[in-house]
Amino acid sequence: MIYDEAVKAIKTAILQSQYSAAQFVNEKQLMLYLSIGKYISLNSRKGSWGKGAIDAIGNQLDRELPGLRGFSPRNLRYMRTFYEEWAYLDNPSAELSKTSNANLAPAGAKLQITNWHPSVPEQTGFPYEAFFSIGFSHHRVILSKLKDNSERLYYIVKTAEEKLSREALEVSIARDDYHHQAKLPNNFSQTLPAAEQAFRAINTFKDEYLLDFINVEELGIRDRQDLDERVVENAIIHNIKNFILTFGKDFTFVRNQYHLDQFGVDQYIDLLFFNRDLNCLVAVELKRGAFKTAYLGQLQGYLSILDGFEKKPHENPSIGLILCKDMEKSFVDYVIQDYKKPMGVATYKTSKDMSEKLKKALPDIDDLRRLLEAEDS
Repeated sequence: MIYDEAVKAIKTAILQSQYSAAQFVNEKQLMLYLSIGKYISLNSRKGSWGKGAIDAIGNQLDRELPGLRGFSPRNLRYMRTFYEEWAYLDNPSAELSKTSNANLAPAGAKLQITNWHPSVPEQTGFPYEAFFSIGFSHHRVILSKLKDNSERLYYIVKTAEEKLSREALEVSIARDDYHHQAKLPNNFSQTLPAAEQAFRAINTFKDEYLLDFINVEELGIRDRQDLDERVVENAIIHNIKNFILTFGKDFTFVRNQYHLDQFGVDQYIDLLFFNRDLNCLVAVELKRGAFKTAYLGQLQGYLSILDGFEKKPHENPSIGLILCKDMEKSFVDYVIQDYKKPMGVATYKTSKDMSEKLKKALPDIDDLRRLLEAEDS
């Protein structure tokens, strides 16, 4: 056969890789895919392979290694794309932003399984550990849906840190979490005692949350103005795991309508959480309409009581979040700086507010329910 040598090289590389220790399976697999992708790229883009080479190689591999999955012609093309999009890993000293086919090595090289880690990975600024810890299916989603490397790296790290399933990754991309990170109007830098704590807090919260499980039509509400705080709160309580997945990692739900009765004054926090990473209580106030400055004063009062009577000695100062339907960010950024308790303001959208494009990108409720049940098992 015309491509016997290529088939033999790939088959040998596959079999050798499969003997690797189990704990390194994913990393070894990705390195295998990058190496095969490079080999295919060099020979198909610049070498002598004909137009039908990849199809012929994939089909012959299937015949010679029956039952082997993942090396179809389609997947071989994915491996080529995988290498070409991350050709930076072949030359870590180059700028990531300049990654392109122009950086590819000359044609004619033999297939070699390469260790794609640089000798001093911390000097490159590239998240190698996260990159090689997520599955190839996750990489395919990221490469197919995103073109900007900064966005790609964000979702690679997010997937690794939060152990996102492929479906959860797709939801995160559909929500456009990248563009909502660290943009929350807040006063954390001025009110939290440690700069590191302030930095973590800023990166914990987003400026907008998609509460797509709140279906206005199913609730029988025709006018969004009738969607009051208690309706939103009840919907969140009934979908609390979904909300926590939307809210972010390391949140533990304490309770809704958390009762504060110090000094003989009854007050109720809409939603109270504890964040393990921030090591603090997080009070969330839900507001139906647009932001009002009075909400900050109300929330500051809750935080004062929480810190004075509820906070444990080892915990950090409590943080407050106002979740409203709309706000003028520049206005909120300006007025929030005069308050002494750490607070932020974010907006939320329900299913009725979503664009058709976003609705189509998100899984339906049955798919989401299966996803949550699978994560529990």
